[in-house]
Amino acid sequence: MNVNVLHPLTSKTQGLSFKVLPPLSLYIHIPWCVRKCAYCDFNSHEVRETLPEQEYVAALIRDLEMALPQIWGRKVYTVFIGGGTPSLFSAQAIEKIISAVRMLLPLDYDAEITLEANPGTLEADKFARFYEAGVNRLSLGIQSFNDVHLKALGRIHDGSQARRAVEMAQKIFGNINLDLMYGLPLQTTAEAVQDLHAALEFAPQHLSCYNLTLEPNTLFHRYPPPLPDSDVCASMQLDVERVLATQNYQHYETSAFARPKKQARHNLNYWQFGDYLGIGAGAHSKLSFPDRVIRQVRHKQPRTYLEQVAHGLPVQEGHAVRREELPFEFMMNALRLNQGFASTLFSERTSLSLLLIGGELAQAEQRGLIERDLQRIVPTELGRNFLNDLLQIFLREQR
Repeated sequence: MNVNVLHPLTSKTQGLSFKVLPPLSLYIHIPWCVRKCAYCDFNSHEVRETLPEQEYVAALIRDLEMALPQIWGRKVYTVFIGGGTPSLFSAQAIEKIISAVRMLLPLDYDAEITLEANPGTLEADKFARFYEAGVNRLSLGIQSFNDVHLKALGRIHDGSQARRAVEMAQKIFGNINLDLMYGLPLQTTAEAVQDLHAALEFAPQHLSCYNLTLEPNTLFHRYPPPLPDSDVCASMQLDVERVLATQNYQHYETSAFARPKKQARHNLNYWQFGDYLGIGAGAHSKLSFPDRVIRQVRHKQPRTYLEQVAHGLPVQEGHAVRREELPFEFMMNALRLNQGFASTLFSERTSLSLLLIGGELAQAEQRGLIERDLQRIVPTELGRNFLNDLLQIFLREQR
C-alpha cells in the first residue's frame, strides 16, 4: 500500500495533545557506494552503471516538495546527507540539493549541515567545493588507519589516504567527525588504541567509536570473520573511553565523543526524540502533529524510488505510532545519552505524563540501572553497560 501523506486532520487521532511540536531535522539519503562493505547493513548499493546523479537530485527535490504539507511552517535546525557515500556525488549536485532545501524550507540561520564522505582520494579532492556548496560539517568514514584491518573490512581506502583526507578536511571545515570501529577481525586491544591515537593526532571536534557487530543480511553475518571475544571488546571500549576522557572529549552518547559544544546536533535531535523528515531511497521519517506521531519509510530500491517519485508516491509505508508504543520509543533513544534527559522532556516529546511509566522507572532504579531526581533521569554506568536490559523494562510493560 502506498501512503504518501498522513494528514493530521484526516488520520485517526491518537488522543495526544502537543502544546509545542519537537525540533525538526532533515535527513537526505544518497544510497550509492563504490563497494558494499562486508559489515554494512545500511541501504547502500554498489555503483554498477552510470550514477544517475541528475535524475536522483531531481527526485529528492520533488520528494521534498511533496512532503511540505506535513511540515509546513516548521523551522529545520539540522540537515544530514548520508548514505551510501554521498561524496560520490559532484559538488554541483550537493549545492543544488542544499539550495533547494534553503528555498523550500525555513532553515535555521545557524543550521548544522553534515555530509558523510569517503576518505578516498577522488572524494577528498572535492572537500573545498562541498564547503562552498553549503556543507559546514564533514563526517569521514575512517573506521581504521591500519591497512590490514581496512582490507579485512573491505574498505577501498588505505591508512595513508585516510590521514590525507583528514588533513584536507581540517584545512576546510571547522567541524569534522571521524568514524572509528574497534573489535575488528583479529584486532588486538593495542591496535585499537593505536587507531584512536592516530585519530587524536588530528584533534577532531567529534569522534564516533563503534564496536563492530555482525548485522543480519551482511556478508560478515553469513561468513563470520575471526573477531575478538566479548571480554577483549569490553577492554577496548574501556580503553577508548579512558583515553578520550584524558583528551577533553565528552562521552555524551553510547558511541559518541565530542569536544565541548561540538556534539552532533542532528544526532542529538534523534536521541532527544525530536522530529525528522527523511527523503531519498529507504529514508525514514518521524513526524509529530498536534494530536499524533507518524512514521514513514520511502521506497528502498533506488530505481523503484525514482519511479515512485515520478508517480507522486515516494512513501512505501506510513503509520501512526500507537500511544502505548511511545514510552519505549522515547526511552530507546533518550537512554543512549550518558547524561540522561530532563524529566520534562518525556512529556514534551510524547504528550504523555511521566506518571504513566512510574512503575517502570521505579523498577529500573531499584535494579541500579538509572538514577533520578525531580529534574533528570540518568542511566547509571551499569545501565549504560546493560542498555538492552534497561530498555527491556519499558518494552515488556508496554506489551
